[in-house]
Amino acid sequence: MNPPGKTVFLYDTTLRDGTQGEGVNFSSLDKLRIAQKLDEFGMDYIEGGWPGSNPKDEEFFEEAAKVTWKHAKIAAFGSTRRKGIAVEDDPQVATLLAAKTPVVTFFGKSWRLHVTEILGTTEEENRAMIRDTTAHLKAHGREVIYDAEHFFDGYKDDPAHALSTLLAAKEGGADMVVLCDTNGGTLPHEIEEITRVVMEQLAMPVGIHPHDDCGLAVANALASIRSGATQVQGTINGYGERTGNCNITSVIPNLQLKMGLPVVERLDQLTALSHFVDDLANCAHNVRAPFVGATAFAHKGGMHVNAVQKVARSFEHIEPGVVGNHQRILVSELSGQSNVLMKAAELGITLEKGSAAVRDVLQKLKDLEREGYEFEAAEGSFELLIRKTLLGAEHAPFFDLQEYHCSFRRDGKRDYESCVATVKITVSGEEIYTVAEGDGPVNALDGALRKALRSAYPVIDGMALEDYKVRIIDGHMGTAAKTRVLIVSGANHATWSTVGVSFNIIEASWRALVDSVEYFLLREGVTPPSGS
Repeated sequence: MNPPGKTVFLYDTTLRDGTQGEGVNFSSLDKLRIAQKLDEFGMDYIEGGWPGSNPKDEEFFEEAAKVTWKHAKIAAFGSTRRKGIAVEDDPQVATLLAAKTPVVTFFGKSWRLHVTEILGTTEEENRAMIRDTTAHLKAHGREVIYDAEHFFDGYKDDPAHALSTLLAAKEGGADMVVLCDTNGGTLPHEIEEITRVVMEQLAMPVGIHPHDDCGLAVANALASIRSGATQVQGTINGYGERTGNCNITSVIPNLQLKMGLPVVERLDQLTALSHFVDDLANCAHNVRAPFVGATAFAHKGGMHVNAVQKVARSFEHIEPGVVGNHQRILVSELSGQSNVLMKAAELGITLEKGSAAVRDVLQKLKDLEREGYEFEAAEGSFELLIRKTLLGAEHAPFFDLQEYHCSFRRDGKRDYESCVATVKITVSGEEIYTVAEGDGPVNALDGALRKALRSAYPVIDGMALEDYKVRIIDGHMGTAAKTRVLIVSGANHATWSTVGVSFNIIEASWRALVDSVEYFLLREGVTPPSGS
């Protein structure tokens, strides 16, 4: 359902233009899942791909035809008929109709350079290709959207010629023409001015399709909307060739929250949608992405945190929950008491401002960060730091380490390698010694520690290591430099991070691993033994 008063419509091309980005690939099942998620979110148009170009797109359109879409219209994408051939005889145009989508989007040439040098045809034939393709698709009952490729470059080269190609689409019966900044080199004021001219000359619905080569795709989309465009074409998270397409996850909240133009009803699902698509694309999420990034509402400086604690909007341009995000208080050497108090409150730990406990936590935090620790992305280790500081001598560990040992053997002649770890710990006065093999030292240590803990804490089998990152501190020291290890662990769909630092990468890994295990046992409600 469209929000009341909707005048601007969203066209998502993640599944087609987005997949042209380096490292972005979707299976046909991925594409269907993303399309369904976009539909649930409230996307107006979903471009599924180019029928006939590859088996995955063909399979997508076959499956999409079986789905009852709640809101979105599915679009097939292609090009004009080829030069010198009747449109009804062009097999590429036939595949567009065979996809059985309610909408067909096709592109044609707006820049005379492309007409003469790339297509190798005349301006008249190029216009005929656009006109004929539009009319043929309309005759078969499709909603037709014409993407004017390289329109802004073409307009700046020869305004009359570029406008004549749009008129050809209008004469053929196009429902909308879309102005494409295909090279991504046009500035917002140019976009706004040229869109205004097109609106005056054509008197028909106009859309905008900007690329991000100058980092201006979102600004260009908004500039075009200001001049009367009523459709924005973009991709989730800005996927696309070169530097990407217009990031529709930034366009949506800007339209709705900043320009007062309602486009979706479930704006609070925006962050979840962004992460969902990243997960299926197997792409690392951009933590600094506006609105949906992990740092979009993160506060680190002590004075900033103090202000946010009093009035959130003093350093937040919107309420984070509106887009499905949340405020984060970071802790670091820049932290003041407000950082520690608010972070402790997030963890369910109550501290009094100005108390000795807060000062102790802050001092330990700064001392550890001086050694190379970093707690911004290691909430598990930070919670343990607070708990251990508050408990002091009363802190009871889940086990005491006696020793651990790692060995790695590589046999070049037999092409054989093995990694073995031994762990000796004491739990409730009982000494336990275990051995485990692994793919590497951390994996082997993890296996040996789990074996040792299993009898006392069988819940340990519910925890899994999900990620492992290593960073060299003071790299100018070469192999003698300190190493920071960040481990991400998970259980029951929850994840947490822990950190360890040492001159020895194995020891740094062990420290992060022990924190992860201890954090997990605490969150599971396990009580440490009174005497390990």
